[in-house]
Amino acid sequence: MAKADKINFSTPSGFPEFLPSEKRLELYLLDTIRRVFESYGFTPIETPAVERLEVLQAKGNQGDNIIYAIDPILPPNRQAERDKAGETGSEARALKFDQTVPLAAYIARHLNELTFPFARYQMDVVFRGERAKDGRFRQFRQCDIDVVARRELSLLYDAQMPAIISEIFEAVNIGDFLIRINNRKILTGFFKSVGIAENKIKSCIGIIDNLEKIGEVKVKQELEKEGILAEQTQKIIDFIKIDGTVDEVLDKLKHLAVNMPEAEQFSLGVAEIETVIAGVRNLGVAENRFCIDLAIARGLDYYTGTVYETTLLGHEALGSICSGGRYEELVGTFIGEKMPGVGISIGLTRLISRLLKAGILNTLAATPAQVMVVNMQEDLMPIYLNVSQMLRKAGINVITSFDKRGLGKQFQLAEKQGIQFCIIIGSEEAAAQKSSLKDLKTGEQVEVSLENLAVEIKKIIA
Repeated sequence: MAKADKINFSTPSGFPEFLPSEKRLELYLLDTIRRVFESYGFTPIETPAVERLEVLQAKGNQGDNIIYAIDPILPPNRQAERDKAGETGSEARALKFDQTVPLAAYIARHLNELTFPFARYQMDVVFRGERAKDGRFRQFRQCDIDVVARRELSLLYDAQMPAIISEIFEAVNIGDFLIRINNRKILTGFFKSVGIAENKIKSCIGIIDNLEKIGEVKVKQELEKEGILAEQTQKIIDFIKIDGTVDEVLDKLKHLAVNMPEAEQFSLGVAEIETVIAGVRNLGVAENRFCIDLAIARGLDYYTGTVYETTLLGHEALGSICSGGRYEELVGTFIGEKMPGVGISIGLTRLISRLLKAGILNTLAATPAQVMVVNMQEDLMPIYLNVSQMLRKAGINVITSFDKRGLGKQFQLAEKQGIQFCIIIGSEEAAAQKSSLKDLKTGEQVEVSLENLAVEIKKIIA
């Protein structure tokens, strides 16, 4: 093949692929997250990677610029069929950009087959048609949980979310983190109380949501562009900067609610967040793991109540590592019935990328194998195979070296894959039903009977 005709096999921009050590880290995190999700009774589902475009555009999407519309390449005769079938309209399709909107469609499709409240988890890949840059991908894996009910959903489900977040991040040991909690009703009610017009509130919340990214000066400028007066802007800024302990912030909010009788939504939001905080405490979440942060807004339109963002302390520049909130009308968009829900999402691919780069996490060994049975003599291969199977049945991951090569090269191969222990059986060991167990890190080598080999290895690697 001429050089000019060579195929460009590099990965498309924004579409990650993993080396074995990176993929093993992802699987470890997925297993940890799954165990926590299932300990709270969440059940797994899967939705299609492809949804109808009108479904993804139904409510609360983040703008058409992130939707990856797909248009199959068809020969001219098939394209005419497609046009005739209306696939450029109601049948137009796109890749899902998150798990929440597809969940709403899933519930609508299976309404009579599900039990409510319906608590599900998903750990699927999603796609976003936005410009790829460092730490942001066009394809990435999200780990989501949501609870959806018919008509009413207890606020204790909202309280359960910080408990789950806390349990996950403590299990993976990534350092100190803070779950920041707010309620959209509090923001909406306060904006109304300072005279912000109803049709301006959502855009103002979106601006506030960018406070950490763009800074206070830029937020003031953006609010001014929306026609918000300087006096109103300052009141908003002063409000979202209210801080203190959880109880101190609650007291300040309740005091404001008393003096804001016309803002019914504000009072409702304060009552809700107080209930949620009480539930979080009853679930045993440590006080240093959560706070009330009135600047947390979550920009998506469908959030209506409790909202969450989780920050890694000392690494705030990484942004939110887990976020979510409560929504009231998303599922109802498809079935015309009130179905409130609450959920959280971990953008796992982005999180792994950020934590590896910051040195907070490290990749795992390239192989899950814990030991290698080296090949000393071809005629002893039946023994090597037998020993390998014996160890596997004892729950030990084993690589058997089939290729005859120098012992030093076999040790190098084991070390390169992160395998610490090698089992050496020559003719003398085979005759005596013994083996030598070599620790490649320390160089120490001990003699172990084949009968006790599995027990001794498990003692070492435990």
